[in-house]
Amino acid sequence: MSVQPPFAQENIDTRIESLGACTIDSPLTHGRFVSDDDRIAYDLDARRIENRVRAEEPLAGFEEAGPRQKLFFDPQNVKAAIVTCGGLCPGLNDVIRSVHNTLTRGYGVRVVKGVQFGFEGLNPKSGLPLIDLGSREVRGIHEDGGTSLGSSRGPQSPEVMVDTLHREDIRILFAVGGDGTLRGAVSIRDEIRRRGLRIAVVGIPKTIDNDISMVARTFGFDSAVSAAQQSLKAAHVEAMSFRNGVGIVKLMGRYSGFVAANAALACADANFVLVPEVPFDLDGSNGLVAHLEARLRRDDHALVVVAEGAGQELFEDPIGTDRSGNRKLGDIGTLLRARFHEILAERGVDHTIKYIDPSYMIRSVPAVSNDSIFCSFLGQHAAHAGMAGKTGVLIGSWSNLFVHVPIELAIQRRKRIDPTGILWTSVLEATGQPSSMRNEVKGTAVGETAVGEEGRPLSEVR
Repeated sequence: MSVQPPFAQENIDTRIESLGACTIDSPLTHGRFVSDDDRIAYDLDARRIENRVRAEEPLAGFEEAGPRQKLFFDPQNVKAAIVTCGGLCPGLNDVIRSVHNTLTRGYGVRVVKGVQFGFEGLNPKSGLPLIDLGSREVRGIHEDGGTSLGSSRGPQSPEVMVDTLHREDIRILFAVGGDGTLRGAVSIRDEIRRRGLRIAVVGIPKTIDNDISMVARTFGFDSAVSAAQQSLKAAHVEAMSFRNGVGIVKLMGRYSGFVAANAALACADANFVLVPEVPFDLDGSNGLVAHLEARLRRDDHALVVVAEGAGQELFEDPIGTDRSGNRKLGDIGTLLRARFHEILAERGVDHTIKYIDPSYMIRSVPAVSNDSIFCSFLGQHAAHAGMAGKTGVLIGSWSNLFVHVPIELAIQRRKRIDPTGILWTSVLEATGQPSSMRNEVKGTAVGETAVGEEGRPLSEVR
């Protein structure tokens, strides 16, 4: 049975806002130019496309990303700024460098500014002036993790931030970040629009959780999975080296368990993978502890991989929210460690438990080659979109092509693992864990069904 894309075609609006007519010739002399009429189909299912064509119904599609022959901004006079926000992520420096080099080397833009420490750097009260980004400032930064501009969490006043952009004569703002950053970018765009200013806002999707909707992949994800493998391997070695050894690795994944699932598949040694999309019980005949005991009786060791947002229903009291407005999470890793030890000790099972939490390690590493290449593409296409006067636009990948996605569409819902999809099915096959560890439901996966990009389950597009 064919899987529907995340939104019905008639319910999505993929139109991209432009600041005005493009009348300036592009200085680019290589490659092909892309027209706003070049579209990438939203739904890739051939049968559904044929049915819509027969019925003479319109086909939804994304505007293709790429250089335009005519520009809105004059490269000789425009000033641009780059801001990185939220948690660290592999590839941030790669994106900064790519945007800068495309603007300066490709278009001949003379002034590119860096905003220090996220949106806070657009608030004069922070005492953080915009910094000049020249070739020396971006040289070699792609070899380092983190962000050379600094980052921060938490909202700032859109009015104050737009005041700064207007005062500094910034005409293009490149906002690099995840869900919270993109919501902030929309608020800035809305304030710009309210004032009737001609300032473009271009988003570049960043999160190791890979949970931004309407894009198949966010940068940093592959690098985080690669770094996480080392922790899984270490925990597996520890578990195998002792009778009834249990290794627990907690990985990032507040709402979506893509890192945990993919790292487990890459390592191929995990016996249990716990993600936010698939609830589980700890106790009871079909709970996690019962299956862990069965695993230890059979093979003397076990490796448990858990996403940080898994099992939050096991915590009774709400903990509050952080500066970005995200709910604070209960520490599922230490809860599992304590519960495993308690139950195994009660039953007289001699055991060892090794717990590894590499959360900040996997997000602070430099990007792996595949991510670096991806970041280069994202930065280049962001620069092209900005110079063409596109605003409120996110650079995304769709069917292995780069497209313009309205930021508001991308943040309408969060991308999550489909418990009935290919990724989770592969995890179940690789680990041998049951499809459900809920006492009231046996034999079927439990969780929110999330339908993904390109007309396929979210799990198929990682």
